[in-house]
Amino acid sequence: MKRMFLSAVLIIVICTASFAQKLVAKGKTFTAFGDYRIETMDQPIVINGKELEAFIITYQNTGLKVTLALDETPKCKKYYVLSDNLSIQYVCTDNYFGVERLDKDLEKEGYKTVNENLNNDQYFHQKMISCEQNNDRTNSRLIAAYYPFLIRDQEAALALK
Repeated sequence: MKRMFLSAVLIIVICTASFAQKLVAKGKTFTAFGDYRIETMDQPIVINGKELEAFIITYQNTGLKVTLALDETPKCKKYYVLSDNLSIQYVCTDNYFGVERLDKDLEKEGYKTVNENLNNDQYFHQKMISCEQNNDRTNSRLIAAYYPFLIRDQEAALALK
């Protein structure tokens, strides 16, 4: 009987721990999108032949799902932010953290920054979000909070729900 009880407790602890690791962060966007949640994806995604650690960002008031993939290069870290609405990248160098249009080499993978979907005013405001080097979690939170501002037609994104 003790073994069964200990086994049941062990299974519950393992299940709880595995679910707890899914959620990376949550917070507010201060937009109509509402609160965000960042969760780890079960499988990495492959971009340009590299397996990249990936996350899903969801927003409270929309059905929009955004994939966030982390690519570490010798010069900087790139955070690919991919969705049906707008794909973009954020970069973190020694000097700054900010937004950029997707690299041209990602076009062959089917990812491209579409100018018609991009709010150019917000794009230029986000060219430098931070002068500090932050950890991946902090950068992911910044991306989740700032990304909705880049979408030109936010009403269409909100209608996805």
